Amino acid sequence: MERILTIIDKEWAEVFKNRIVLFTVGFMPLMFTLMPLAILFFSRNSDMSGDVADLPPSFRAACGEMSAGACMQVFLVNQFLLLFMMMPLIIPVAIAAYSIVGEKTTRSLEPLLATPITTIELLTAKSLAAAIPAILATWICFAVFVIAAPIVGAAPPVVASLFNPMWSLAVFVAGPLMAIMAVNFAVIVSSRVTDPRTAEQTSAVIIVPLLGLVFGQLAGVIVLNAQLMLVVISLLVLADVGLIYLGARLFQREAILTKWK
Repeated sequence: MERILTIIDKEWAEVFKNRIVLFTVGFMPLMFTLMPLAILFFSRNSDMSGDVADLPPSFRAACGEMSAGACMQVFLVNQFLLLFMMMPLIIPVAIAAYSIVGEKTTRSLEPLLATPITTIELLTAKSLAAAIPAILATWICFAVFVIAAPIVGAAPPVVASLFNPMWSLAVFVAGPLMAIMAVNFAVIVSSRVTDPRTAEQTSAVIIVPLLGLVFGQLAGVIVLNAQLMLVVISLLVLADVGLIYLGARLFQREAILTKWK
């Protein structure tokens, strides 16, 4: 454990010197939090009775006795949930993609691989170094969103919806699982390519499945609920286990030391 913590400290000391990483970890979560707050603020006094008629029937039924404005705000808030699910996917990619190939380009990976640290310890440390900032940033931004939502004019039913099982599962269970998935996929890519920019661009492919949820939700084909979140969580667990195993199998210390130029 001591060796893992040492590598995590080393990763954070080096990676957070990169301006792109700082932008991803700092500005992007802030933007993802302020955007929905701004929309809630400008929609607080709007008459949305006509817009509510366009919502999926199952969602309109769930609104019950809510006003048209509150029902529409709850629907918008559910769209914002996908932004909070994007954070633990996007943030780790910038860190993890740099974690191996970046060290290779700076000639700091070879001495690390020559130490007695095992491959599992090395990959665990690099994965945690990328996942922890993403998870913390997501949770902090969610806390800010919950506190600020009533201040900017969100109706009480809207604020209450932020504490339902769907949001809790998405933010506190699916989010960390997504971060682990993104990290391990990025580490796999980073260990197989020789350019940090290529590693980051290729690793961004992991966001595509979530975009499918975004467009499905906007098209009314998918309605986010706790049951769907449980299905997503189950798939994420399987994906995480598979990627962790695959990453350990594909990471070849000897090849990195002898073939990378």
